[in-house]
Amino acid sequence: MDAKEAIIQAAIDLINEKGEEMNTITVREICRKANVGLGLVNYHFGNKDRLIELCVERMVSDIVDIFRSIQEKTAQFSAFERLEYLGNMTFTFLFEHFAVSRTSILSDMCTPKEDDNTYKTYLAYLPLVSACRPDWDEETLERKTLCLISVMQQSFLRHDVIRQLHGIDLTVPEERKAYHRSILHDILGEDL
Repeated sequence: MDAKEAIIQAAIDLINEKGEEMNTITVREICRKANVGLGLVNYHFGNKDRLIELCVERMVSDIVDIFRSIQEKTAQFSAFERLEYLGNMTFTFLFEHFAVSRTSILSDMCTPKEDDNTYKTYLAYLPLVSACRPDWDEETLERKTLCLISVMQQSFLRHDVIRQLHGIDLTVPEERKAYHRSILHDILGEDL
């Protein structure tokens, strides 16, 4: 493994270890774990924040790839059940990996890219939304899928506000599932 990849892996390991306290990770810790000199983080990544952002992007991207492969696990489900299953998996991941998910979403919002995690999530959802609503034209399908992803991201980021305004605690799996089902019906239509 080259030094750059060793640094990335060490940072990912530390992010997984520290969880919500990933902001306490230091360059010194990363370099010690990767067994490389301090200057290599700046050389390869510019700064610690860019390294952490890259690691988070990679971690979430790996999960999005898993989400895309759920088709095999849910073959016997209806189109709506598959979409609901994916949404519940997504919300569960977001709340179980709060700091990583928050960093990923905010990074995508601040500096959107063609291949960022939001776009990859959108691509994973698009065929499932299409299967639920084959009556929609392509433009409507794409717009509503983007709306679904955006609402889920905002709901995650603003879960405290949702609890205050609506009394729904999205950190509670059962309440989160019911909320997600409501979102699906709001965006896709009540007839599903």
